[in-house]
Amino acid sequence: MERRTFLAMASGSLLTMPLAVEAQPAAKIARIGWLSVNMAASPQVPEAFRQGLRDLGYVEGRNVVIEYRDAGGNFERLPALAAELVALKVDVILAGGTPHALAAKHATRTIPIVFAGATGPVENGLVTSLARPGGNVTGLSVLPQEELVGKRLELIKQAVPGISQVAILREPGAYGEGTDKEMVKGAEVAARALGVRVQFVEARGPADFDRAFSEMTRAHAGALVLISSSMLFAERRRLVALAAKNRLPAVYTARDFIEAGGLMAYGQNVAGFFRNAAAYVDKILRGAKPADLPVEQPTTFELIINLKTARALGLTIPQSLLARADQVIE
Repeated sequence: MERRTFLAMASGSLLTMPLAVEAQPAAKIARIGWLSVNMAASPQVPEAFRQGLRDLGYVEGRNVVIEYRDAGGNFERLPALAAELVALKVDVILAGGTPHALAAKHATRTIPIVFAGATGPVENGLVTSLARPGGNVTGLSVLPQEELVGKRLELIKQAVPGISQVAILREPGAYGEGTDKEMVKGAEVAARALGVRVQFVEARGPADFDRAFSEMTRAHAGALVLISSSMLFAERRRLVALAAKNRLPAVYTARDFIEAGGLMAYGQNVAGFFRNAAAYVDKILRGAKPADLPVEQPTTFELIINLKTARALGLTIPQSLLARADQVIE
C-alpha cells in the first residue's frame, strides 16, 4: 500500500470516530414518581428511600429522577396527583399506604406501582394474592391491624396493670370496611382476655382530636391504644401532646411517635419500608413485572419504651416489660 493511500485511510478513520461515539445512545435515566400525602411530616422517609436507591447504584439527579407529588395532608388530592404522574409517563410509581396505592391503581393499569406499608393489600383490591400480585401493583405490606391491636392492648395493660378501660383511637375507613370490622373484633377479643373494656373513639381529621380526647376523659379511660393511619401518623406530634395533656399512657404504632415524646411503640419501622421499597423499584427498572414480585410481609417488630415520658406520667414500668424492649429511652 502506498504511503499516501494509508494516510488518507487513517485520516478518514479518525474523522469518523467522534461521529460514531456521538451516535451511541445515552444511558437511560430512570424516572420514579412518588405519591405522598404529607412528606414534610416525615423527612426521614424520603431519605430512607433515597439511601436504598444509593445502595443499589442510583443517584438522584445523575441516573435517576424522582418526580415528587405531595398532597399536603389532603387525601382528596391523591387521585389528581396520581394522574399527574401518569401523564409524565414515569417508569414506576412509589406509593405509601393503602390510599396512595389505590389512587395510583385507579389512575393506571400499566405503569408499575410499588406500595410501602399498605394494609390489607388483598382485601382492599390492590393485589390478587400476596404470592402472585397479578397486576401492575406490588410492594411491602404491614401486618393486619386486627393482629397488632391485641398485642398493643397486652403491652399497655402490662405497663399500667390497674387500668380497667382503654380507649382505642382510629380513623374510620382508613383501612377498608372489612379490615375495620376485623380490627374491632380482634380488639374486643383481646380486651376480654385481659379483663379490660375498650372504648372506640373516631377521628376523621385533626379537627376531631380535641373532641376525641374529651370523649376519652369523660369515659374515664385509663390508657390509649392508637391504630395509626397516614393521617394520624402525620399528626403524631399533636396526638402525643394531647395524650400528655390528658395524662393518658399510650402505646403507638412506630418509633416516630416515641421520637415525638410518646410513651411506648410496638410495630414496624416506617422508614425501613421505604428503604426496602427501593429494591422493588430496582427490580422493576431492570425489567421485572410487578405481577411476578410477591408482596413482602414484615417479620420483625420493635418495642420501644420512653422512660422520660413514663416518669412525667408518674408511671413505673415493670422490669419484666423493660427487659423485652428493643430500645429504652432514658
